[in-house]
Amino acid sequence: MKTQNIMIVGVGGQGSLLASKLLGRLLLTKGYDIKVSEVHGMSQRGGSVVTYVRFGDKVYSPVIDKGEADYIVSFELLEAARWTEYLKPNGKLVANTQQINPMPVITGAAQYPDNLAEKMKAAGIDVDAFDALSLAEQAGSTKAVNIVLMGHLSRSFDFTLEEWMEAIEKSVPPKFLELNKKAFMLGREA
Repeated sequence: MKTQNIMIVGVGGQGSLLASKLLGRLLLTKGYDIKVSEVHGMSQRGGSVVTYVRFGDKVYSPVIDKGEADYIVSFELLEAARWTEYLKPNGKLVANTQQINPMPVITGAAQYPDNLAEKMKAAGIDVDAFDALSLAEQAGSTKAVNIVLMGHLSRSFDFTLEEWMEAIEKSVPPKFLELNKKAFMLGREA
């Protein structure tokens, strides 16, 4: 199998590392060679965080270069816009429509850009943007946005629902299992 590239992008504290762990577990059980690389910006202070997940028959490097990502999963709209140059021409961007103000916006030095999803679509990007935060709240916790997004991404792959659920069971603590399964299904059906 040709190597596939997925970038998971967001702001520190949104759960991108759990999302990459879940995805990595699933891919390993399917027998793929997988490389995962986490790049932290000022994640402790709400800065940009990106995780690269590469899988295929044989993967030699964990890094995804510009123009190589098959998928970008974004936990926040501005982060989605920040990383679009990494998408392949036929790549897909799955984005949460939530907006988290970066420090320049908080301090009044800048404004959060308007209509980002529409602007990315107008630029020819295949954008699938939806309100993952509301679905996470419906599942029982705003912290489940990451699993909602993984549920939505799951529709792009041939893995069974049972395989995804098994990966969730191995990735989250038992006390949060039902909440995460619900979040995954809400994302998958969105």
